[in-house]
Amino acid sequence: MYSHRPIWLCYVLTLILGFAELLAGTISLLCKIRVCNLRTSNFNAVLAMNNESQPPVSQTPAQTRVDILSESLPFIQKFRDKTIVVKYGGAAMKSESLQASVINDLVLLSCVGLRLVFVHGGGPEINSWLSRFGMEPIFLNGIRVTDAFTMEIVEMALGKVNKHLVSLINKAGATGVGLSGKDGRLLTVRPNINSAELGFVGDIAGVDPSILRSLIASGHIPVVASVGDDENGQAYNINADTVAGELAAAVGAEKLILLTDVAGILEDRDDPGSLVKEIDIKGVRKMVDEGKIAGGMIPKVTCCVRSLAQGVHTASIIDGRLPHSLLLEILTDEGAGTMITR
Repeated sequence: MYSHRPIWLCYVLTLILGFAELLAGTISLLCKIRVCNLRTSNFNAVLAMNNESQPPVSQTPAQTRVDILSESLPFIQKFRDKTIVVKYGGAAMKSESLQASVINDLVLLSCVGLRLVFVHGGGPEINSWLSRFGMEPIFLNGIRVTDAFTMEIVEMALGKVNKHLVSLINKAGATGVGLSGKDGRLLTVRPNINSAELGFVGDIAGVDPSILRSLIASGHIPVVASVGDDENGQAYNINADTVAGELAAAVGAEKLILLTDVAGILEDRDDPGSLVKEIDIKGVRKMVDEGKIAGGMIPKVTCCVRSLAQGVHTASIIDGRLPHSLLLEILTDEGAGTMITR
């Protein structure tokens, strides 16, 4: 006789065998996953090595332009719908290439939403016309001595410069409107305190910015020549820096920019590398007292300080000899000269 195993023992043996098969299957699956991961890791490592061995892809000119435009976005947003007054003169007026650069910058800024007022003098043109009549320009402490005949030359020369600039702006794609301080009673002038020696050189007694505001609101670029009348209709020659500063204050400009033939305010006047990038009104006055700011720079910083005191947020004296100096000043952190703050 053979003996029979208890039924419960058969059930236990069946469960043990099933568990063993499940464990074996699980181990096999884990091994396969491990191998797959190793292969994937090796593939990624090889791919990374291949990528590292490849030379970097150089940007095309188009990509570079797009990057630059993208980086300028915060500055465009900052100044959009804000008024900027630019005084144009110096080397930027003499050189055709720099002139084209300034006009193109101006129109570009207008196209991205900045509201611009363009103020100009015309020293080189005035001197050219005087020489045609056999006359030499005369200056007293940096100010042009302006007798009655010279005043006629000033008005004629500045009128010619004004219309030329308007034509360039129009040609570049914006709409320029030529004005002088006489138009719309924009400027009311009084004789300079030294008029006995200087002749018809005037100081600004009052500003009525109504005509400017109307033009700016219409998307035009006012181009303002630096002459004006007194209450009796007598014409006067006015310093263009002063005109720009007073107009900036009158229209509540965000920024005043003076284009010059120097890098800006220098800590050491004999060292072009000693540029002061930013300074406040107190610092400017200290540099004047110390004699570090002197000569032709004094009227420029004076008009900047005066405009700031009347509400303009910042004023910059920039190097107009640099191509695209306006864009450098407005659309970059680097700037193109010295920024004066309150």
